This record gives sequence, structure tokens and C-alpha cells, in this order.
Amino acid sequence: MMGRVFFFDLLRCIAAIAVVAIHVLAPYRNELNVIPFDQWASAVTINGLSRWAVPVFIMITGALMLSDQREFNPSYYIKKRLGKVLIPFLFWSVFYALFSGLTAQGYDFNSAKSVLIDLPFEYTYYHLGFFYYFIPLYFIIPFLRVLVQKLDDTALFSLLGVWLLTTCFYLIKFEGIWSLEIWLYSGYLLLGYTLYQRINLSKRNLTIAISLGAFALITTVFMVISQSVALDEYTVGRWLSYKTINTVAAAAMLFYVCRYFGESLSDKSQTIIGFISKYSLGIYLLHPIFLWPMKNYGWYTGHPLWVIPVWIILSGSGALLLSWLLSKSKATAWLVP
Repeated sequence: MMGRVFFFDLLRCIAAIAVVAIHVLAPYRNELNVIPFDQWASAVTINGLSRWAVPVFIMITGALMLSDQREFNPSYYIKKRLGKVLIPFLFWSVFYALFSGLTAQGYDFNSAKSVLIDLPFEYTYYHLGFFYYFIPLYFIIPFLRVLVQKLDDTALFSLLGVWLLTTCFYLIKFEGIWSLEIWLYSGYLLLGYTLYQRINLSKRNLTIAISLGAFALITTVFMVISQSVALDEYTVGRWLSYKTINTVAAAAMLFYVCRYFGESLSDKSQTIIGFISKYSLGIYLLHPIFLWPMKNYGWYTGHPLWVIPVWIILSGSGALLLSWLLSKSKATAWLVP
């Protein structure tokens, strides 16, 4: 069993902050021609620069689980791996279904009841959609573990090349069997493993990763803003999808950059980042509770360049503190694994 690798902590920490940022800026997205253009464009730019966050979490899972050389134990896997995510997800889905009835005007029981009934088919709160495509990947991972152990570099890179091509197809809306969600998300598992185990650390590779990632991010922001302005309404096409080549390039860049530089950070920085990383899933699960006042009372008046960081700090810190408190008791620690 491999020892703890710090750059994964760094990735979790950065990705958690980016996810919170995406949810903080949400009220600004549809404010084109309502608020000053520079404010709208600032929020949309932050959105476009943050879409790699969710894929990075999948890549971390792939890098770690597909690298595991131990004999596969189904009962352990279901209990310790799948169960660790599935059980908290079910609890928080019910919690947020009930929480969704809370509004600035009072509590809407019928609305909460309707959301709860739809739980098997629809996520109960905006941030829980992630689990509807993440949890099914746990049924693919055992097969991918066997696959990567048998494939040499040429075969693995060829498979990834096919997957990358399908992410291009998805971006341009060229539909086919390759558009299946499970296929497009599974590729991130292989990408994370490949960047961790099969790609060497070098300045040349770093330059390539940064060049492609930066180009993808700039293109994403440009396309979203330009298309929205042309149509006179906020529109994203598939540029902000998690399943398109531009997002893949950005996520791969962040993964490789953190792997390249992460281990060189100071011990103090590693301690702080490690603490945040430990509760990154808790931050993901809990931060909407602390964003509720902002969204329900409209507490986001002001330029996004200062409002967004303030609410990232407030909601992120609140979620981190609550996650830490819940982890202190065996009765509640399972809620924030």
C-alpha cells in the first residue's frame, strides 16, 4: 500500500475552493445587461477558469484506486470504498431535500416533499449532482484496475487518445455511442492514473501541460463571453461541460502542475493544506448551508472580484469548521468521510 502523497492533498484543497467559487458566483451568471458588464464578465471568467475542479476529484480517485496493486477484495471494496461515499450521499440527499424547503419567506413543506420524492431520479440540491455520475464510476474501477495492469504505454495512450477524440466530438455535438456519460467520465479515471504513473516529471511535459491548459482556459472564457454577448443572453453551449476536451486539458494541467511543484512546498504549507484536504469532501457537502443566506437574501451586491472571495472564505471556513466538529464524534464522523 502506497504512502500518503502530498500533491493529492494540494489538488483536493484547490479543487474544493474552486467548487465553492463556482457555486458562489452562480447568481451573477444570468445578470448580463442587468449589472455592469465588467462585473458580469468577471464572474463568468471565474466560472470558466474553474470548471476543472470536479474532474480533478475524479482524476484523484483514478490515480489512487487504479494504482492499487493489492488483490481485489469485493467485500472490502463495497464497504470501505463505495460505502464511504454512498452512505453519506444518501444522508445528505435527504437532509438537503428537507433543507430545500427553507426560504427567506418561510418553510415550504410541499416543495421539500416533492424534492424528496424525486431523490432516486434527481439530485436534491445543486451540488449533489456530482454524485449521480461519480458513484457509478465505482462499478467501473475494478475492471479498469485489471485493464491498466495489462496495458503497456502504447495501448494505454491509444485508449486515452480515443477517449480524448470523443470529448472533442461531445464539444461539437457530434453525438453517438461515444457520448455515453459513463464513458466520458470514466476517461478521467484513466487520465488521472496515466498522469500519475505513466508520465514522467519533466520541464518539457510541464511546458506542454501549461500551454495546452492555458489555451483551453482562455478559449473557454472567450467562447462563453463572446457567444453570450452575441445572443444578448448568458449561454455556454458545451464549453462549461465537464465532458469536453477544453475541460480535460485544464484539469490535466492542474493535475500535472500540482504533481510537479506540490512536494516542494514548505512543511507548514503542507500541514495547512493537508488539514483542509482531510475535510475536502465535507467542505463540498456542507458549504451550501453557509451560502444559503447569500442566495436567499441577495447578499451579493458588489463587484464579484471582492464579493466572490469573501463568500468563498465565509462558506468554505464554515464548512471546514463544521466538518471538523462532526469528525470528532464516532456518531457523526461518517457524515464527512
